[in-house]
Amino acid sequence: MSVSGESGGRARQMRQKAEELKQAAERASDPEERQRLKDKARRLQEQSEQESAMRAGDIYPQE
Repeated sequence: MSVSGESGGRARQMRQKAEELKQAAERASDPEERQRLKDKARRLQEQSEQESAMRAGDIYPQE
């Protein structure tokens, strides 16, 4: 598998995990746990988007 294919798979896995965490947050009865799960899902989603953008060449190092 190529490096970009591995990155794409990793980004996909992160998005899937983020979705699972969002669903778990919806089921959580404890407000603190719900917020913790939502925050973790948001961070994973942002990280997967960043990896996807970097792989696509949409993000360039700052000069």
